Amino acid sequence: MNNKETEAVVFVVDDDPSVRRSLRRLLGSAGHSVQLYASAHEFLHQKRDDRPACLILDVRMPGLDGLKLQEALAKKDGSIPIIFISGYGDISTSVQAMKGGAMDFLPKPFSESALLNAVEEALDRFRRESAARKEIVEAKQRLARLTPRETEVLTRVVAGRLNKQIAFELGISEKTVKAHRGRVMRKLEVGSVAALVRLTEKGNPPSPPSERWPQKAKETTRARI
Repeated sequence: MNNKETEAVVFVVDDDPSVRRSLRRLLGSAGHSVQLYASAHEFLHQKRDDRPACLILDVRMPGLDGLKLQEALAKKDGSIPIIFISGYGDISTSVQAMKGGAMDFLPKPFSESALLNAVEEALDRFRRESAARKEIVEAKQRLARLTPRETEVLTRVVAGRLNKQIAFELGISEKTVKAHRGRVMRKLEVGSVAALVRLTEKGNPPSPPSERWPQKAKETTRARI
Protein backbone atom coordinates (compact mmCIF):
# COMPACT_ATOMS: atom_id res chain seq x y z
CA MET A 1 0.00 0.00 0.00
CA ASN A 2 1.80 3.08 -1.21
CA ASN A 3 -1.02 5.59 -1.51
CA LYS A 4 -0.80 8.88 0.34
CA GLU A 5 -3.04 7.76 3.20
CA THR A 6 -1.21 4.55 4.10
CA GLU A 7 2.43 5.12 3.12
CA ALA A 8 4.65 5.38 6.18
CA VAL A 9 7.22 8.13 6.58
CA VAL A 10 10.44 8.21 8.60
CA PHE A 11 11.57 11.61 9.86
CA VAL A 12 15.28 12.16 10.49
CA VAL A 13 16.50 15.05 12.64
CA ASP A 14 20.28 15.40 12.77
CA ASP A 15 22.53 18.44 12.38
CA ASP A 16 25.18 16.39 10.54
CA PRO A 17 24.57 16.48 6.74
CA SER A 18 26.56 13.29 6.16
CA VAL A 19 24.42 11.39 8.70
CA ARG A 20 21.24 12.66 7.08
CA ARG A 21 22.42 11.56 3.64
CA SER A 22 23.48 8.10 4.80
CA LEU A 23 20.19 7.56 6.63
CA ARG A 24 18.22 8.65 3.57
CA ARG A 25 20.07 6.04 1.47
CA LEU A 26 19.63 3.28 4.05
CA LEU A 27 15.96 3.95 4.75
CA GLY A 28 15.18 4.53 1.09
CA SER A 29 16.77 1.21 0.16
CA ALA A 30 14.39 -0.46 2.63
CA GLY A 31 11.42 1.15 0.90
CA HIS A 32 10.71 3.91 3.38
CA SER A 33 9.68 7.45 2.54
CA VAL A 34 12.15 9.77 4.30
CA GLN A 35 12.03 13.43 5.33
CA LEU A 36 15.19 15.13 6.61
CA TYR A 37 15.57 18.02 9.05
CA ALA A 38 18.75 19.78 10.12
CA SER A 39 17.42 21.03 13.46
CA ALA A 40 14.86 20.24 16.12
CA HIS A 41 13.20 23.64 15.63
CA GLU A 42 12.74 22.94 11.93
CA PHE A 43 11.01 19.64 12.65
CA LEU A 44 8.92 20.97 15.53
CA HIS A 45 7.29 23.60 13.34
CA GLN A 46 6.51 21.39 10.37
CA LYS A 47 2.95 20.18 9.80
CA ARG A 48 2.51 16.41 9.82
CA ASP A 49 -0.29 14.45 8.20
CA ASP A 50 -1.91 11.28 9.54
CA ARG A 51 0.42 8.79 7.88
CA PRO A 52 2.17 6.17 10.02
CA ALA A 53 5.47 7.73 11.08
CA CYS A 54 8.45 7.53 13.37
CA LEU A 55 11.30 9.86 14.22
CA ILE A 56 15.04 9.15 14.18
CA LEU A 57 16.49 11.81 16.42
CA ASP A 58 20.04 12.82 17.31
CA VAL A 59 20.55 13.60 20.98
CA ARG A 60 23.12 16.39 20.82
CA MET A 61 22.36 19.27 18.47
CA PRO A 62 22.86 23.04 18.63
CA GLY A 63 19.96 24.98 20.13
CA LEU A 64 17.07 22.66 20.93
CA ASP A 65 18.59 19.22 21.56
CA GLY A 66 16.96 15.83 21.08
CA LEU A 67 15.73 15.40 24.64
CA LYS A 68 14.14 18.86 24.64
CA LEU A 69 12.45 18.08 21.34
CA GLN A 70 11.13 14.84 22.86
CA GLU A 71 9.62 16.84 25.74
CA ALA A 72 8.08 19.37 23.35
CA LEU A 73 6.52 16.62 21.21
CA ALA A 74 5.12 14.88 24.28
CA LYS A 75 3.32 18.09 25.26
CA LYS A 76 2.16 18.67 21.68
CA ASP A 77 0.62 15.27 20.91
CA GLY A 78 3.04 12.50 21.96
CA SER A 79 1.93 10.23 19.14
CA ILE A 80 5.16 9.74 17.19
CA PRO A 81 7.56 6.97 18.30
CA ILE A 82 11.16 8.18 18.68
CA ILE A 83 14.41 6.33 18.01
CA PHE A 84 17.38 8.18 19.47
CA ILE A 85 20.83 7.98 17.90
CA SER A 86 23.94 9.43 19.51
CA GLY A 87 27.70 9.42 19.39
CA TYR A 88 27.67 10.28 23.09
CA GLY A 89 25.53 7.49 24.45
CA ASP A 90 26.05 7.87 28.17
CA ILE A 91 23.79 5.86 30.45
CA SER A 92 22.02 8.79 32.12
CA THR A 93 21.03 10.25 28.74
CA SER A 94 19.72 6.95 27.44
CA VAL A 95 17.76 6.37 30.66
CA GLN A 96 16.20 9.83 30.40
CA ALA A 97 15.25 9.20 26.78
CA MET A 98 13.65 5.84 27.53
CA LYS A 99 11.76 7.23 30.53
CA GLY A 100 10.44 9.90 28.19
CA GLY A 101 8.89 7.17 26.04
CA ALA A 102 11.56 6.60 23.37
CA MET A 103 11.32 3.36 21.40
CA ASP A 104 15.07 2.79 21.29
CA PHE A 105 18.45 4.40 21.91
CA LEU A 106 21.19 3.45 19.44
CA PRO A 107 24.78 4.61 20.06
CA LYS A 108 26.82 5.48 16.95
CA PRO A 109 28.07 3.57 15.11
CA PHE A 110 25.02 1.31 14.99
CA SER A 111 24.34 -1.56 12.62
CA GLU A 112 22.00 -1.02 9.69
CA SER A 113 19.90 -4.00 10.73
CA ALA A 114 19.47 -2.64 14.26
CA LEU A 115 18.19 0.68 12.95
CA LEU A 116 15.87 -0.88 10.36
CA ASN A 117 14.43 -3.26 12.95
CA ALA A 118 13.84 -0.35 15.32
CA VAL A 119 12.09 1.58 12.55
CA GLU A 120 9.76 -1.34 11.76
CA GLU A 121 8.88 -1.75 15.43
CA ALA A 122 8.25 1.99 15.78
CA LEU A 123 5.95 2.09 12.74
CA ASP A 124 4.06 -0.97 14.01
CA ARG A 125 3.57 0.78 17.34
CA PHE A 126 2.32 3.92 15.63
CA ARG A 127 -0.25 1.90 13.66
CA ARG A 128 -1.47 0.06 16.76
CA GLU A 129 -1.79 3.21 18.84
CA SER A 130 -3.42 5.11 15.98
CA ALA A 131 -6.01 2.35 15.57
CA ALA A 132 -6.68 2.41 19.32
CA ARG A 133 -7.14 6.20 19.29
CA LYS A 134 -9.61 5.93 16.41
CA GLU A 135 -11.61 3.31 18.31
CA ILE A 136 -11.78 5.63 21.33
CA VAL A 137 -12.99 8.54 19.20
CA GLU A 138 -15.64 6.35 17.57
CA ALA A 139 -16.79 5.05 20.96
CA LYS A 140 -17.12 8.61 22.31
CA GLN A 141 -19.11 9.63 19.24
CA ARG A 142 -21.52 6.72 19.71
CA LEU A 143 -21.96 7.41 23.42
CA ALA A 144 -22.75 11.04 22.63
CA ARG A 145 -25.88 9.84 20.80
CA LEU A 146 -27.53 8.86 24.10
CA THR A 147 -29.95 11.01 26.05
CA PRO A 148 -29.18 11.72 29.73
CA ARG A 149 -31.73 9.09 30.81
CA GLU A 150 -30.27 6.50 28.41
CA THR A 151 -26.83 7.23 29.83
CA GLU A 152 -28.16 6.66 33.35
CA VAL A 153 -29.51 3.29 32.26
CA LEU A 154 -26.27 2.47 30.42
CA THR A 155 -24.05 3.09 33.45
CA ARG A 156 -26.20 0.75 35.51
CA VAL A 157 -26.33 -1.96 32.87
CA VAL A 158 -22.54 -2.07 32.54
CA ALA A 159 -22.30 -2.08 36.35
CA GLY A 160 -24.29 -5.34 36.34
CA ARG A 161 -27.63 -4.03 37.58
CA LEU A 162 -30.79 -6.04 36.82
CA ASN A 163 -33.71 -4.29 35.14
CA LYS A 164 -35.71 -4.27 38.39
CA GLN A 165 -32.76 -2.75 40.25
CA ILE A 166 -32.38 -0.03 37.62
CA ALA A 167 -36.12 0.63 37.72
CA PHE A 168 -36.02 1.07 41.52
CA GLU A 169 -32.95 3.34 41.48
CA LEU A 170 -34.33 5.60 38.73
CA GLY A 171 -37.94 5.51 39.88
CA ILE A 172 -39.29 4.14 36.61
CA SER A 173 -40.98 0.91 35.54
CA GLU A 174 -39.13 -2.20 34.35
CA LYS A 175 -40.93 -1.85 31.03
CA THR A 176 -39.46 1.63 30.61
CA VAL A 177 -36.00 0.32 31.55
CA LYS A 178 -36.28 -2.37 28.87
CA ALA A 179 -37.29 0.25 26.31
CA HIS A 180 -34.30 2.43 27.23
CA ARG A 181 -31.96 -0.58 27.06
CA GLY A 182 -33.21 -1.42 23.60
CA ARG A 183 -32.63 2.12 22.36
CA VAL A 184 -29.16 2.15 23.94
CA MET A 185 -28.20 -1.06 22.13
CA ARG A 186 -29.50 0.26 18.79
CA LYS A 187 -27.88 3.69 19.08
CA LEU A 188 -24.53 2.21 20.10
CA GLU A 189 -24.77 -0.48 17.41
CA VAL A 190 -23.97 -3.39 19.70
CA GLY A 191 -25.62 -6.79 19.97
CA SER A 192 -24.70 -7.92 23.46
CA VAL A 193 -23.99 -6.62 26.95
CA ALA A 194 -20.36 -7.75 26.58
CA ALA A 195 -19.97 -5.58 23.47
CA LEU A 196 -21.71 -2.75 25.32
CA VAL A 197 -19.19 -2.98 28.17
CA ARG A 198 -16.22 -2.97 25.76
CA LEU A 199 -17.57 0.07 23.94
CA THR A 200 -18.20 2.06 27.12
CA GLU A 201 -14.74 1.22 28.46
CA LYS A 202 -13.17 2.59 25.28
CA GLY A 203 -15.29 5.72 25.42
CA ASN A 204 -14.51 6.49 29.09
CA PRO A 205 -18.13 6.54 30.21
CA PRO A 206 -19.35 8.12 33.47
CA SER A 207 -18.46 6.10 36.57
CA PRO A 208 -21.05 3.47 37.52
CA PRO A 209 -23.44 4.61 40.25
CA SER A 210 -22.21 3.92 43.76
CA GLU A 211 -25.58 3.33 45.41
CA ARG A 212 -26.57 -0.28 46.09
CA TRP A 213 -29.99 -1.79 45.69
CA PRO A 214 -31.51 -1.41 49.15
CA GLN A 215 -32.41 -4.55 51.09
CA LYS A 216 -35.92 -3.15 51.60
CA ALA A 217 -36.39 -2.94 47.83
CA LYS A 218 -35.26 -6.57 47.47
CA GLU A 219 -37.76 -7.65 50.09
CA THR A 220 -40.53 -5.64 48.44
CA THR A 221 -39.75 -7.20 45.07
CA ARG A 222 -39.78 -10.72 46.54
CA ALA A 223 -43.14 -9.98 48.20
CA ARG A 224 -44.60 -9.05 44.80
CA ILE A 225 -43.43 -12.30 43.17
